[in-house]
Order: sequence, then C-alpha cells, then structure tokens
Amino acid sequence: MDLLLSLPIVSYFAGPMLTSWSGSMNLLFFYMTWMTLVLSHSPLKIELVGTLAARIVFWFVPSLFFLIFDTLVPSLAESVKLYGSSSLPRRNAAALFRQVLLAIFNLALTTAVQAGISVGAGIILHHPLFKTSTRLPLPWQIVKHICVMYTAREVLTYYINRYILHSRGKIARLHKAYSHSRKGAAPYSLMLYTDHPVPLLLSRTLPVYLPAMAIQPHLLTYFLFTIMTTLEEMLSMSGYSIVPGIIVGGITRRTATHYASGGRGNFGAWGLLDWASGTSVGKDVVDDIQDEAEKHQVKERGQKAVGETESMVQEGINGLKKRGKSRKKAADS
Repeated sequence: MDLLLSLPIVSYFAGPMLTSWSGSMNLLFFYMTWMTLVLSHSPLKIELVGTLAARIVFWFVPSLFFLIFDTLVPSLAESVKLYGSSSLPRRNAAALFRQVLLAIFNLALTTAVQAGISVGAGIILHHPLFKTSTRLPLPWQIVKHICVMYTAREVLTYYINRYILHSRGKIARLHKAYSHSRKGAAPYSLMLYTDHPVPLLLSRTLPVYLPAMAIQPHLLTYFLFTIMTTLEEMLSMSGYSIVPGIIVGGITRRTATHYASGGRGNFGAWGLLDWASGTSVGKDVVDDIQDEAEKHQVKERGQKAVGETESMVQEGINGLKKRGKSRKKAADS
C-alpha cells in the first residue's frame, strides 16, 4: 500500500486537488517522489504495482460503477445504451458475481504473466525491461514512444482479432463462448476482462505489452501508455451512446457494433485497418470524421446566425435610440 500511495503519477494528479502549489512546485514534488520510489523499490515491483494500480483505477472501479448504474437504474441506463435494453447486463446477482470474480482472476493472471515476462527479459538482457532511472523522459521522447506503441498495438489488435479470435480454431470458439454469447447487444465495461484467459492475453495483454517490450521505453512512459489504453478500452467497452469525442466516441460505436454483430468486423481498436481492409461493420472511421465535421459546420452556422441576429437587434436598438434623441432635440428647439 505504501508503494501504491507513493506512485508519482498518483501524487502528480492528486497534488493540484489537495494543495494550491504552482506548476513548478508540482513538477518538483513529482520528481522527488519518483526519485524516492526508484531508490527504495525494485524496478519490477514498481512496474507491476504501477500497472495494476492503473488498471484498478481506470478500469475496475469505473466498470463496477457502470455495472451498478446499469442494474439499479435500468430505465435510465437503457436510454443511453447503444442497442437499448438488450445491452443491459443480466439482472442475475449470482451470474454477475461470477463475472466479477472472473474479471479479478483475469486481472491477477495478466499481472502474473507480465511479471514472468519481465523477469525472463531481465535475465536475458541483464537489466530491467523498462528504463527505471531517476532521470525523467523528455516530452518529445514520450510522444514518439507512445505513437510507436499505439501504432503497433493497432496492427496487433487487428490481426489477432481477425485471424485468431474470429477464425475457426479452438481459441476462436472460446472467445465466442465467453464474449459473443449476447447477440445484438453492446458490451459493458466489466466484459473487458471477462473473456477466457487465453483469448484475453492475446487480445488485451499482448498488443499493449509486446510493443513496449520491443522499444523498452522509460517506465513512466509505459505507465502513461497503460493508463491511456486502459481508459480508452474501458470507455469503448461501456456501450454508452453518450461517450464524447470523434476518437473515443467512434471507437465505442464500432466496438458496440463488433459485439452486436457477433464479431463479423471492426477488428481494430481505432478502425483504420478495418477501413483500409474493408472489414468495417456499420459506420467506419471515415464516416465518424465526416459526421463530426458536419456537426462543427452546423454549430458554426448556428453561431453565425445567432451573431447576425444579435447584430440586427443591436442595430435596431441603436436606431431607436437615435430617433429618440433627434425627437428630443426637435422638441427642445
């Protein structure tokens, strides 16, 4: 617990809410916390606890909140769910409890697998898999590494989903039994970790961890990448129609269509390879961009019309004022 509370990312985001320090003081506090953490704990321990903390905070806790909302207020949840009432979780306490236990087991399993890979890689490389030094990574380096890892993740996610999880093999049958048993329905966030362990490791762990293994970024960069992908997956699996944004909102709609269609398409996370390969189901990423552009055009036209109306009203008021002044001058003379 002391390691979890001393994670610099937690401290960095909690600091502004708990204090009134300036940005430079927050950065100094962040660096001092990270330096203390690196000097007092092993790189493997920091990696595993940090990754587990990110998944608990950005997936497990929100998914439980969404699950409670969907089951306790189904009439309200139905109105914001893609595919309506069919996307709501079954109101079966025993079945939901088993799902929660499966999610916890899979979360522990993925952490254990990551630990095994990190230990093995450390033995082979003779140094920790990720750079765990007191020196912070440069902003440009963070952006470059995250872009590379996101691109590799998209490629891996697409081809694993298309040719392994949605083929005719045994792994595909396991994935279908665990993840595609609800036809015509969008998923809910808890389902992110309720797949069979083997398909789960292939579809969720491998696309995130393998690119990081290849480029071996700074551990803070890997933490940021893990937080971003976990948050994205949690929202995209929520099945809510109110998820905002052209990127995450589009991913959520395509994920819902993927599950509702029984896995006939939309294999990638961002939809780019689906669009290029012709495996999109429903609206593709280009349609999302066009819809968002039309929304902005409508908004701009509306703002322009409001501005013109305000100008006309102001001109009318100014005209009445001028007339009133001229009449008053005429009466005085």
